Amino acid sequence: MFLPGEPHAAEISVAGEAALCDRRGALYFPDLGILCVSDLHLEKGSSLARRGMLVPPYDTAATLLRLQAVIDHYRPKTVVSLGDSFHDGEGASRLPSQMRLDLSALMAGRDWFWVSGNHDPQPPAGLPGDTVETLAAGRLTFRHEPSKKSDPGEIAGHLHPCARIVQRGRSVRRRCFASDGLRVVMPAFGAYTGSLNVLDRAYAGLFNADGLFAYMIGASKVFAISGAMLRPG
Repeated sequence: MFLPGEPHAAEISVAGEAALCDRRGALYFPDLGILCVSDLHLEKGSSLARRGMLVPPYDTAATLLRLQAVIDHYRPKTVVSLGDSFHDGEGASRLPSQMRLDLSALMAGRDWFWVSGNHDPQPPAGLPGDTVETLAAGRLTFRHEPSKKSDPGEIAGHLHPCARIVQRGRSVRRRCFASDGLRVVMPAFGAYTGSLNVLDRAYAGLFNADGLFAYMIGASKVFAISGAMLRPG
């Protein structure tokens, strides 16, 4: 397991609750035994193919392999999938049989919550787990879309945050966890997902500007970058 002080995950506090930002895009709360992932967008490839946009059909397999790795690593008591778990309302029904079995095996023996997203507002067909609009645990509230009127402790997704910095003339843009210590907006976990810069107006009013950090995901480490260093684009 990644322990506090190890380089593979950044330690943060969210409304007083300790958490680890894992470089694979998951957020783990050790005191609660909760692992959170957001925006898996499973079966996005097959959804695009139905509309004539042919892409390699490997997104679900790649996403589930990464999800299995992070679950095997932390062995959480509870997994929260923070909305847009499937790219559309029929995505769960299109899961290949082996991937359905693999996903069900990951879910076995732990609590699993599907938070409703804008892409998948209904429960995933034929899969276990509980579907909820929001979930409260400890000081935290899990929901898909961040709310500007939320109390401290909100964990949300939907916006697929990334951050950009420029150092020594070199521009670096990476997916990130965005947080001011009161809330977190999660990076998208799915293999075929894009990203939106945390300085975009879509984030306006969500964070205390003086406390904003982007926890940028590198190849082997998560880097804590202060808001003052961030650049648009």
